[in-house]
Parts: sequence; C-alpha cells; structure tokens
Amino acid sequence: MTKTLKEYQLDERVDTFALLKSVEVRMTQQGKRYMALQLADRSMTIKGMKWDATEDEVSKLKAGQVVYMQAVRQAYQEKPQLKVLAIRLTQAGEPQDAADFVVAAPMKKQEMADEVSAIIFQITNANWQRIVRHILIKYQDAFLQFPAAKANHHAFTGGLAYHTLSIVHLAQAIVKQYEQVNASLLYAGALLHDLGKVIELSGPVATQYTTAGSLIGHIVLVDEEIVLAATELKIDLHSEDMLVLRHTVLAHHGLLEYGSPVQPMIKEANILHQLDELDAGMQAFDNALKQTTPGEFSPRQWALDNRSVYKPESASFNSEI
Repeated sequence: MTKTLKEYQLDERVDTFALLKSVEVRMTQQGKRYMALQLADRSMTIKGMKWDATEDEVSKLKAGQVVYMQAVRQAYQEKPQLKVLAIRLTQAGEPQDAADFVVAAPMKKQEMADEVSAIIFQITNANWQRIVRHILIKYQDAFLQFPAAKANHHAFTGGLAYHTLSIVHLAQAIVKQYEQVNASLLYAGALLHDLGKVIELSGPVATQYTTAGSLIGHIVLVDEEIVLAATELKIDLHSEDMLVLRHTVLAHHGLLEYGSPVQPMIKEANILHQLDELDAGMQAFDNALKQTTPGEFSPRQWALDNRSVYKPESASFNSEI
C-alpha cells in the first residue's frame, strides 16, 4: 500500500503519486534551471525542489496534474521539503484523478447547500434576504466547491462554504447572548463576506489567484456583486439597509492594512470581523497540530503571526486531533 506524504520520515526515500499544486521554473546563480514545486495528497502539502530540470519536465509538468515521483524527504528552515529525484506524469493504469488527492470539507456538499438555504430564511429583512439569495444562486456551484483560501485557512474543497457556515453557527450563538444584535444583518454579512473568493481564486484544484483576485481582491469583488444585485433587483443602493450591509462586508478584515477599505463602525460589522478571525485561527491551529508530534512544537506558522504551536502529549488533548 502506498504511503501518504505525511507518513514519510526525514531522510526517507519517497516513492509515490501526488497532485502537482504549483510549478515555478527558476534559475540558480550558476545559470542552471530548476523547478520549485508544491505537491500534495490528502495528508499534506509539501514543497519540492527538482534540480537540473529537463526540457521535457519543464514543458510537460503543469499545476493540477497527477504525477509519479521519486524523492528524498528533507527539512529546510524547520519545514519538511522534498528533494525530487525523478518526476513524470502518471500513465494508463495509474492514478490520474486530481480529486483523489484533494482534501474536502467534513460536510457533504448537499448538507451545506441545505443548511445555507435554511439560514437564508432566518434573514427577515426583505432587502438583505433578496440580495443574499440572488448572489448565492448566481454562484451556488462555485460557493460549495471552492476553498476559502489558496494555502491558509480552509484551503480545501468546499472550504468556502464550510468556513461560512462555521461563522454563521458562531453568529447564532452571539445573537442568543446579545439581544441587541441585528441577527438578519449579521447572518447576511456572514453568508456574503467571503463570497468574492469565487472570483478571486481559480478553483479547488491547484488553487491560484486570478487576475481579478490579485488586482482587486475578494472584499471589493463581493461588494461589486452586492451593487450589481441591488441594481438588478431595483433596491435603492443609497438606503440605510444597503449601506450597513455593504459596510458589514467591507469591514470584515477589521484593519485597513489587512485589506478592509473601512474599519467596523457598527456592532454587527465588528462581530463579523472577530468571528472571521476566530474561525480562521482555529483552522490554522488544527492544520499545524495535524502535522505535529505530541510533546513537540510545530514549525512557525505564517497564518498565526509566525508562532509555533505546541501539541500536548496528554491523550485527552489529542483524541480529537
């Protein structure tokens, strides 16, 4: 039985199939060509270096393909890395479906779709409900399939919908705790806040940023979708309903340096920002813990402000990880 990428140990010879998530051709200082790769299966994503890349490898290997490789597992700056010795596309009779190597959300697609539909009915403000329904119908398939990020939190198939539902569940608890929160606005903002990622990202396999994603970003992209929806539905964009909905979505990153055009100035916008931070942070911790041996520290995690994560040895901590 073929090992997963995670199961290979330091200095062990790797002989396996993997999904090629990204390929970048570079040159050494000596003018020799090499490839910087990202390879993945359902256990992990790992960087790989293929030195002395051949013309055939450069011309044939593209992101999104399934490959067979021979390599040695090494470590670079405390993080696992592969020294790729040989790599090629898979052949007839070998694995070729990229979906077999992609991590998926723990909820089924139809389950998420049904729950989203039920939540829309909890938005009692007619304008907000119409806007949310219109945009979700327009992008339903992508919303249920796309990841929530290229490489950080919820970077798996269905991660966008799963992250969105997680925030709605947190929002529902907040509404029970604080009676003065406008539940409809918070739910509408939660369902829409990251929907621009269906335009920002290329899809669930070998995810890359699109041109629009790089130049504009998902926050402004989803605001454009809200404006388009309001125009098509003949809802007054200058009404307070529309202004506070747009503000809630536009402010969800919290700080200008994190990409929000404005900082939260109403309670619901501030709550959404904090819930987004909470859910992303929890997923980042889970990602790090899955790759860490009990009793040890993880490598530094970019998604957690470059902190290391400690995984306790106690079985009571690790039974769910």
